[in-house]
Amino acid sequence: MRLAFMGTPEFAVPTLDALVAAGHDVVAVYTQPPRPANRGKKLTPSAVQQRAEELGLSVRCPLSLRQAEAQADFAALSVDVAIVAAYGLILPPAVLEAPKHGCLNVHGSLLPRWRGAAPVQRSILAGDATTGVMVMQMEAGLDTGPVRATTEIEIGHKTTGVLTMELAELGAELMVRVLTDLGAFPCAAQPDEGVTYAAKIDKAETKLDFSQSAEAVERQIRAFNPAPGAWFAFEGERYRVLAADIIATHGAAGQIIDDQLTIACGVHAIRPTLIQRAGKPAMPTADLLRGKAIPAGTILS
Repeated sequence: MRLAFMGTPEFAVPTLDALVAAGHDVVAVYTQPPRPANRGKKLTPSAVQQRAEELGLSVRCPLSLRQAEAQADFAALSVDVAIVAAYGLILPPAVLEAPKHGCLNVHGSLLPRWRGAAPVQRSILAGDATTGVMVMQMEAGLDTGPVRATTEIEIGHKTTGVLTMELAELGAELMVRVLTDLGAFPCAAQPDEGVTYAAKIDKAETKLDFSQSAEAVERQIRAFNPAPGAWFAFEGERYRVLAADIIATHGAAGQIIDDQLTIACGVHAIRPTLIQRAGKPAMPTADLLRGKAIPAGTILS
């Protein structure tokens, strides 16, 4: 098929690769413009732009698709389908309606649960047992369109980083299957019940809240790994916790109760196993404590 592809982060790359490998004609790749990144704040192209250029594909980086000129440029491509995966820009009606078969979206949740920007993180934070990936026919509403196909998986104790890439690979496979025969995957309306919204992650949510149960704190840690990272402060410095065990013990919430950095929570405690100081590489907690003691009895706010 003659396709346009629209995506930005690493999550979208497997779908782009799969479309090219399946022999589809990807005539244009839309992605968000390069953004400042890392300490030097150097303008860095998105993961999709980098991969598209490696594949020799034409890349477009409009700031918006609301302008008539941008919409006309898109319509002039005369594509059969536009494939969308975490693009990050709103598609106006003129763009949604331009392709012969509309726009198909790869979405990382079991819709209508977790519509919106951060479905993977929200599913982990909520303690969901399962999630999945869907191919959805896009319409003007926020992730409200009918669904063509679904793959479901267990969340277990996965981090956002691991779960995102699993869903990305599954979504790529599912999209290729759907495009093989659109007629074999008819649209099914989403149910009216069970709608939840996956709001964008606010930085304030990443500070560890030890008044919660240890189970909820451990979910915070997994939800914000690898980025932006869940953290606590000690002596004015932030410590990012990347992994932790739940320990069946008790103490005042936020208190370090032993020499292994076990931190009491509202119920039970967590023991960080992988931790990172500002400007340092991640390391096992035992290695950290050999260089920087955080004594038992310390109360973390």
